[in-house]
Amino acid sequence: MAKILLVEDDLGLQQLTRDYLQHNGLDVAVLERGDEVFEYLENNPVDLMILDVMLPGKDGFSVCRQVRDKFSLPILMLTAKGEDFDQVIGLELGADDYVIKPAEPRVLLARINALLRRGQATNKAPEELSFGDLTIDKTSRIVTLKGSEITLTSHEFELLWLLASNAGEVLSREHVHQHMIGRQYDGLDRTVDVRVSRIRKKLGDNSDKPYRIKTVWGQGYLFVSDAWDM
Repeated sequence: MAKILLVEDDLGLQQLTRDYLQHNGLDVAVLERGDEVFEYLENNPVDLMILDVMLPGKDGFSVCRQVRDKFSLPILMLTAKGEDFDQVIGLELGADDYVIKPAEPRVLLARINALLRRGQATNKAPEELSFGDLTIDKTSRIVTLKGSEITLTSHEFELLWLLASNAGEVLSREHVHQHMIGRQYDGLDRTVDVRVSRIRKKLGDNSDKPYRIKTVWGQGYLFVSDAWDM
């Protein structure tokens, strides 16, 4: 049974969400304050966190930043607003997905299950990709560039592995979105774009004119295999 931490200060919504998720086989713990989250995670195993943006004590964006610095668990953010600005901030800080409140319960459950499936550790034989000074180890989920370990979130690692596994091939935005998010690309969702941008920054790519992970306009993304010698 997966353990979910729900951080929501609206007690009515908190109760409804917890009851629905527990009815569907999830073990749900709840917190009402953002400043209690980090200590809770240090002392309790959690498979996924549902994090509201507007919280007493510490807002959801600050909590997300603090948690992501130490923990790799999937983070699903809840926001009452639908503007791209809020969504992008959450993704830039390391959230794995977001749902706009009020969330339809079945949609929320589907997003949770998708994140849990993608976050499961693999027990397959060791797999490793190397490109010049870049090494990506799928078993240990460690990425090193010129000998230095690069810290990636679980979904950033999955996206990098997907692109690197298809080095030299342009992957369509639709294909990447379907693989990473688990639903069809609607032409508006910027989740994958934000994650690609974060990976570029962490791997020393040029943000204005990327040459390692290129955007091929009108087609998709291209991982360049011979651009990793430092």
